[in-house]
This record gives sequence, C-alpha cells and structure tokens, in this order.
Amino acid sequence: MKRTPVKRKRRIAKTAIGSYALEVLSRLKREYPDARTQLDCETPLQLLMATILSAQCTDKRVNMVTPLLFQTFSTAVSLADASPEKLEEIIKSTGFFRNKTKSLIGLGKALVKNHNGEVPDSMDALVKLPGVGRKTANVVLGNAFRKNEGVVVDTHVGRLSLRLGLTKEKDPVKVEQDLMPLFPREDWALLAHLLIFHGRRVCNARAPKCEICVLSDICPSSSV
Repeated sequence: MKRTPVKRKRRIAKTAIGSYALEVLSRLKREYPDARTQLDCETPLQLLMATILSAQCTDKRVNMVTPLLFQTFSTAVSLADASPEKLEEIIKSTGFFRNKTKSLIGLGKALVKNHNGEVPDSMDALVKLPGVGRKTANVVLGNAFRKNEGVVVDTHVGRLSLRLGLTKEKDPVKVEQDLMPLFPREDWALLAHLLIFHGRRVCNARAPKCEICVLSDICPSSSV
C-alpha cells in the first residue's frame, strides 16, 4: 500500500536563528510599511485608556467607544472624579466593563496623586498604575514615547512567534524574553505591529494562508 509522504517541518539551526529573525523582520517591513497601532489616540493618556479597554476586545470596538470617552474624560483629573455609572455606560460594549471602570478611575486617581496628572514614561512607574501590566506599558512606551523597553506580546505575537520558530514558549513574558535578543532594540515596538498585521491578514489562528505568505519559504510551520 502506497503511503502519502509526510511534509517535514523545517528546522532552524541555533546558529542561524539570528539571521533568520532579521530576514523575517525585513520581509514583514516590506510587506507592511504602514504597520502601526490600530487604536485611534492622540495623547499618552488616551492611548493608555484605550489599551486598558482593548483587553478581551477588538481595536475596532474600542475605537467606536473612545471618541465619547475621550471627550467626556479628557484629563486624569476628570477620570479620577468620574461617576462609575457614567463611565460604565460609555465603555459597556467593550466587555468586562465593571473591572475596566474600576481600573480607569483608579488610573486617574494614581496619575493625579503620584504624577501630577501626567502619564509617566518609565516601565517601573507604568506597571504600578491600576490596570497596567507589562504589555500595556510596552504599548504606551513604544507608541506614545518612542521608547523601546520591550516587545508587546498579545495573542497574535505569541502565536506567530511559535509558528515562526522564534520561541518555544507560550507564556507572554517568556516569549518577550526570547524575542528581544533576536531583534534590534529600535525595532521592538514595530516588530509587534508587524506580527499583529501579519497575524490578522495572513497567519490567522485557524486557517493560515501559507500560499500567499511572504515567509512561506522560510517558515518552519509553512504548509506549502
């Protein structure tokens, strides 16, 4: 009986991982020259608020909610003094709105109390704010302050990093630790945007479009 040949997964030698990572970066830069955050924001405070809302929610939905949110609560002071009921009503469609309301009001209070109402530009200060973890801090630092302190690892970045053989980890913190040494520091913020763009448009979770992927000839998970 004739057996169907099994496609062997490509292997990336440890000595070649550095040059491979740079090739991935180069190709994605050419493919997505417009890669950037999809959250519509103009200030660090707006970006911080929107990123908190984006947990378990699409950027598209967040962008539908934030115009009214930013108009109603334009400063840390107004956010600190917000009526929970009013804030909940505005952000309700983003999901988990009670927890997010608590985080946003707590954020406003912490900014007023400890930072004169301004968003701090350091990792240590940001992660001490209510509702702000390392991922959110990386988003704000990289996009609002142009500071590359780390790599944002969301579901897309985590999934693609595994598929591309850039990590064997699934924990976001460990994935980030694996990615940072492989890429130039000045590209850390951009890297996340590139992987997110590619994850949404081509390398999606259920049915990756390997046949049109610019990485298909070097990706160890490619089906073509």
